[in-house]
Amino acid sequence: MTTDVWLPFRPDEIEGLPEGLAYRFWDGGPEFPADPADCAYYVVPYMKGSEVAVRPLPAMSAVRVVQTLSAGIDHVEPGLHHLRPGVRLCNARGVHEASTAELTLALVLASLRDVPGFVRGQDREEWRAGFYPALADKQVLIVGYGSIGAAIEDRLAPFECAGVTRVARSARTCPRGPVHALADLPELLPAADVVILSTPLTPETRGLAGAGFLSRMKDGALLVNVARGPVVDTKALLVELESGRLRAALDVTDPEPLPAGHPLWHAPHVLITPHVGGSTSAFEPRAKRLLAAQLTRFAAGEPVENTVLITE
Repeated sequence: MTTDVWLPFRPDEIEGLPEGLAYRFWDGGPEFPADPADCAYYVVPYMKGSEVAVRPLPAMSAVRVVQTLSAGIDHVEPGLHHLRPGVRLCNARGVHEASTAELTLALVLASLRDVPGFVRGQDREEWRAGFYPALADKQVLIVGYGSIGAAIEDRLAPFECAGVTRVARSARTCPRGPVHALADLPELLPAADVVILSTPLTPETRGLAGAGFLSRMKDGALLVNVARGPVVDTKALLVELESGRLRAALDVTDPEPLPAGHPLWHAPHVLITPHVGGSTSAFEPRAKRLLAAQLTRFAAGEPVENTVLITE
């Protein structure tokens, strides 16, 4: 039975790795570290794109676990058809929640208080006094209430919001209260001052925030996307931004990276960050702890955690 493990970190940089496995360092470079056919556990290089992520998969005939270091798995899914049945795909639940939730709150506060305008004013030596929206007393709608959505709500708690409404793929109850189904969005959107997208990219959520979705948002509402770019219909969003009816704060875009000259760069009332929700100092230590724990289970023959699908 093969025991090769492909890691995007050098194994001597990860404390707690179990013995008995053959560790190979590969961070997406042109040369593979070993024969992909001998790989049993593949940790996908982080933020290197889908082309890199799936490149070794066709030759990984013996792989048993594919582990992403991201919350989303959409960059790996195009290559899963190459794998034999029974391969577990695991995500990085527990790694990115804090960092992504931090950025979400930063985007909300910066957009409401017009921090970008203050920065531009400072560059021009302009004193932009006045009244600006607060997060206090605002209604917030979180679309995609998984672990990241819950972490966002945890950080909203001290800001005295009027209320937080939660939406996920299907209705349920969580410790903080009810979670609505995606089907309830048309009736929920008109009441929200801030709409936060933190949903995974699936066929159901691709283009979710399209013209109909956006038209139901109230005048002056803020759309925050920390999910995936294609969850939002960029053309429909541009119409709303250019009319001045909505505002947006986007950590992800479609297309991504956003090319020079794209109209979204200079649309009014939009704040753009370059997909840095999880790219913080918290990432590496948390990712390494996750890998040590997962590989300890794997080496002991125990079930790995964070399984999001098993190939058929």
